[in-house]
Amino acid sequence: MNELLLNIDSGMVDWARAQFALTAIYHWLFVPLTLGLAVVMGIVETCYYRTRNVFWKDAAHFWQKLFGINFAMGIATGLILEFEFGTNWSNYSWFVGDIFGAPLAIEGIIAFFMESTFVAVMFFGWKKVSAGMHLASTWLTGLGATISAWWILVANSWMQYPVGCEFNPDTMRNEMVSFSDVALSPYAIDKFLHTVTSSWIIGAIFTVAVCSYYLLRNRERKLAVESMKIGSIVGLVASLLALYTGDNSAYMVAKTQPMKLAAMEALYEGGTSQGLTAFAVLPFSQPDYANNEKPAMKVEIPGMLSLLATRTTDGYVPGVNDIIRGGYTMPNGEVALSLDEKIKRGKEAITTLGEYRQMKESLKGKQATPEQEALLKAKSDLIKTNMPYFGYGYIKSADQIVPSIPLNFYAFRIMVGLGTLFILFFIINLFFLYRKDISTQRWLLMLGIILLPLSYIASESGWLVAEFGRQPWAIQDMMPTWVAVSKLNSGSVMLTFFIFLALFTTLLAVELSILAKQIKKGPEYSVQS
Repeated sequence: MNELLLNIDSGMVDWARAQFALTAIYHWLFVPLTLGLAVVMGIVETCYYRTRNVFWKDAAHFWQKLFGINFAMGIATGLILEFEFGTNWSNYSWFVGDIFGAPLAIEGIIAFFMESTFVAVMFFGWKKVSAGMHLASTWLTGLGATISAWWILVANSWMQYPVGCEFNPDTMRNEMVSFSDVALSPYAIDKFLHTVTSSWIIGAIFTVAVCSYYLLRNRERKLAVESMKIGSIVGLVASLLALYTGDNSAYMVAKTQPMKLAAMEALYEGGTSQGLTAFAVLPFSQPDYANNEKPAMKVEIPGMLSLLATRTTDGYVPGVNDIIRGGYTMPNGEVALSLDEKIKRGKEAITTLGEYRQMKESLKGKQATPEQEALLKAKSDLIKTNMPYFGYGYIKSADQIVPSIPLNFYAFRIMVGLGTLFILFFIINLFFLYRKDISTQRWLLMLGIILLPLSYIASESGWLVAEFGRQPWAIQDMMPTWVAVSKLNSGSVMLTFFIFLALFTTLLAVELSILAKQIKKGPEYSVQS
């Protein structure tokens, strides 16, 4: 394994990462709107089921059409993402495919078929099934999409917090030993809740934006006002839930990925009673963290970072240099190892694995002596002991384990700042919806439209923190990205990068065009209404 990886084209790593990032970013343009609109259209149809007012049926038809357009476009990018693990990341797939593949297989078998079955009933079953059955199909379509997100996020969370597995030196693979540990990891649960609630925000803002457009054009007033009420309530509830789950996320990151938290806060030297940076100016290049280069114009909230990370205002939070030096007490009570010690243990794991494999190869077809069996077991135990640091055996310097500090710092503040803005917006929107005439508040309607692209920026910023913050790891502490890639020529990946760029951009342009035409056309009202 080690000899093979030394021959990998260095450009392959960059292009494989770029292609995966491109596909993931485009895919995430479709997914949150699917999850968010599923809630809105489910509530709208529930109103029809309860009142039997044809207006609500027409409204349900309208929002389901917009949902369907977005739903169809999201499937293509999602499928390509999964194929890329086999084409561009074959070493990763071999090393942990037995674990990582399980939730993706469940997602494909259960969630995807559940979505496809009930989405067909939702679109074509209005006159073929009962109102109750149709309502159930609408909610189950959304539930299927949410379950799909659950299993994908379980797989992603395992990469950031690998649990429930053991390395088998005979097969050179990590094998699952506890499905429940993988599926019900606290990291996965919190990531799922935060991701889904943030998706509801996008669905809610999309609903408000469409309704704002109608009110600015003085058309579809009843649909706009009633749907905007639903969107604003969903958005406010989702924003508050995202705030709560985001707080839990910070706590989980502090326990499992301290370097990510240090990068998010541009914290180079940690300590107790650490403040949360509200504002600071960082250079766009990687700062001199080794010499504790202070961010300019820094404004912080005293004790808040310690509270987020340790649940006490005087708790200890390690900085970048503390993590490199080691020696501090971690949340589990153990003393953190230095980077040098982790590299030493990682190299020992790699070397011992090579010796174990050579010995097994030399004994092929032969009966091992008791001494040889004991030596093999000793080497296997040593590999198991050092496997948590296996990835550090490929690390050569501290710079390789420090993610981009400016990117994580600014992306985190964009996400949090916009999230706070969304809460204020939904509160103000609901005030005017229930106490005033919102159609006279053109500034608020314009803001509702402007917030739509900002909601996507906030969502993508969250993913940038999640993924760039864990660099250089494809699997936290276990496999760096440059070890995970396939042995391919970078030119082939570069070519498909530009093909996907053209394809996804076309898909996005087509979706926006169809959505715009459908919104401009408006709902189709029944004869009875």
